[in-house]
Amino acid sequence: MATKSIREEFLKGLWDENPVFRQLLGMCPTLAVTNAVIYGFAMAMATTFVLIFSSLVVSSIRKLIPKQVRIASYIVVIATFVTVADRFLAAFFPPISKALGPYVPLIVVNCIILGRQEAFSSKNTVGRSLIDAFGMSAGFILALLLLSSIREILGMGTFLGHQVMGAWFTPWTIMVLPPGAFITLGILLAIFLHIEYKTKSRS
Repeated sequence: MATKSIREEFLKGLWDENPVFRQLLGMCPTLAVTNAVIYGFAMAMATTFVLIFSSLVVSSIRKLIPKQVRIASYIVVIATFVTVADRFLAAFFPPISKALGPYVPLIVVNCIILGRQEAFSSKNTVGRSLIDAFGMSAGFILALLLLSSIREILGMGTFLGHQVMGAWFTPWTIMVLPPGAFITLGILLAIFLHIEYKTKSRS
């Protein structure tokens, strides 16, 4: 199979292999913390930090890790950076850390992180692994910002806590509740699939 260019390696995370809208990975935080933009953004950035640095480390030591313990080794590396992210949020952003609750520590078992280490970082150079990590992170950030923006605007009439809807608007309470997460994600998935279908039918 032909090697992708650096540009293609990065852009695949935004569309062709978007972790949320195409691969349906990381659904737990995607659905749980996107009732407000600030929480969705914080989770996305914490995941980005863990993905980029774990990819860097795993790719750097990939030839030193015995195949028999590779998954356990990846988890140790991932857990180290998750702990750093979790303690950073607790120290500098206590309200956000409290609101996110157990979902930051659960990044350890996020399929996006472990999947990229097993499928890509363990088989590629540091440079390509970082490009892949940045691309997947960008796709994850995009997905969480899109979901959280729609849910916060429709559910509370605000964006990042600032009122953006007029007095005429009645907040859709369901949008900040769990059913709102499933409804929003389902609609966005349908839109993405429709766009893909239209794109392929024209080519």
